[in-house]
Amino acid sequence: MKLRWLALAVALAATGGCSAAAAADPAPAADGGAQVPAAAQAQAAAAQPPDAVTASSTPSVGALFSETGGGHFCTASVVASPAGDLLITAAHCINGGTASGGAYSEDLEFIPGYRDGQAPYGVWKVKQLLVAPQWITGSDPDLDVGFAIVAPNDGRTIQDVVGASQLGTDSGYRYQVRVTGYPDGSNAPISCVNWTSEESGTQLQFDCGSFTDGTSGSPWITNINPRTGTGTIVGIIGGYQQGGDTPAISYSSYLGTAVQTLYDQAVSTAG
Repeated sequence: MKLRWLALAVALAATGGCSAAAAADPAPAADGGAQVPAAAQAQAAAAQPPDAVTASSTPSVGALFSETGGGHFCTASVVASPAGDLLITAAHCINGGTASGGAYSEDLEFIPGYRDGQAPYGVWKVKQLLVAPQWITGSDPDLDVGFAIVAPNDGRTIQDVVGASQLGTDSGYRYQVRVTGYPDGSNAPISCVNWTSEESGTQLQFDCGSFTDGTSGSPWITNINPRTGTGTIVGIIGGYQQGGDTPAISYSSYLGTAVQTLYDQAVSTAG
């Protein structure tokens, strides 16, 4: 679970997402034991997933906070919509599912491009949340995707201010993506580029270290515009194990027809 859950109606227990990644194998003993060939060592090293690094802020990606105080607890990003006021994140970031009787979070704020305690693009109040009925009644990991509608700020929409990525649905399982998120206790985002893979017919997998609690909701963006940092969102950290039980492996619900329907509903509600 890659979220630091603020109190909804029920406190949700973390499931190991903060555990440290497994240590590297120790070096071979220098007592005459068999040595691993150099080629095999190189192959094993190449198989290791990359590690995320502290990154420059992406204007359209930011951190979710509670207005009542405390640090950020999840990540969200602006997704393109006609009204220009829509965020995408993980459903478990904004709704407790069966554990809370389907209760939504309240009094949330979104700070795009958050860094070092600063809000370079303003603080945006979340005015409405939406998740799929299957999440509310069954915490369905295949629909761990949610949308948030944010209020205008000084007469402008958030999409006007920071831009937005398109929602990509029903387009496959393998993409080269950049994933950017906000770990717990960090005042700067981390980012990593790698290929996604098919974990199952309804889940994607992304391997990269350091995606700990707080990174739930991080967008998986492909076809990135290097100037704006926007592109096409093909995944969201969430889904199986609510995003993954270890920092090195993350999951996303497959963004299929049901997610497109939910998006269309969010667009209609915002309109």
